[in-house]
Amino acid sequence: MKITFLGTGTSQGIPVICCNCEVCRSDDPKDNRLRVSVLVETGDKTIVIDSGPDFRYQMLRAGVKDLDAIVYTHEHKDHVAGLDDIRPFNYLLQKNIDLYATVRVQEALKREFSYIFAEKVYPGIPQVNMHTIGTESFFIGETELIPLEIMHYKLPILGFRMKDFTYITDAKTIPQHSIDLIKGTKVLVINALQVEPHISHFTLAEAVEFAQEIGAEMTYFTHISHNMGKHADVEKELPANIRLAYDGLVINL
Repeated sequence: MKITFLGTGTSQGIPVICCNCEVCRSDDPKDNRLRVSVLVETGDKTIVIDSGPDFRYQMLRAGVKDLDAIVYTHEHKDHVAGLDDIRPFNYLLQKNIDLYATVRVQEALKREFSYIFAEKVYPGIPQVNMHTIGTESFFIGETELIPLEIMHYKLPILGFRMKDFTYITDAKTIPQHSIDLIKGTKVLVINALQVEPHISHFTLAEAVEFAQEIGAEMTYFTHISHNMGKHADVEKELPANIRLAYDGLVINL
């Protein structure tokens, strides 16, 4: 299994224009983060988790030539806004793209992209096959995905475990039954927004505490805001088996 971090940032806490702070002025490419998304290549399928506003550029930058499925964690715009940009994959690959989402997320997609789901099909619109998921495990090709119930403040969302890889973003609280499903994973990805307290996301300290509770061989933090500080400075303070993810990071499992 090959995992590529397409984006490790978030709309939360990112300036609309450069504020001339040390992060804005950083020459380290690891401080330049697009909205959070990850590419998982399983051997028989190419899967993306969340298609945010930067989806088109992320796929171009990573040189992605194939796409089978998009799996959605939740309906916030920084996780769904790029759905329209699957059109080139429809055209070049001559196939529909499978979408996996809860009923609530499907309803949001149908509101935001009503033309995709209209009865009268307009030529050239994105072609999709919608699959309903919940809390039961499901397969994409030969790979089992185990949904993980997560709370994003008061909004129920999903994380996913695939074999020894667990991916969670936008978590604030994680119930014990989900923790039980996560334990034993070799690579954990979890959100860490910033150092200061936040109502709906793990802080850096909360993410470290959770990572140590799970005890994965390696943990990577994602959904990192501009407010976190410079990548190199934060990494100096982290335990040896916990790192900040960055755009373009590749992990092979």
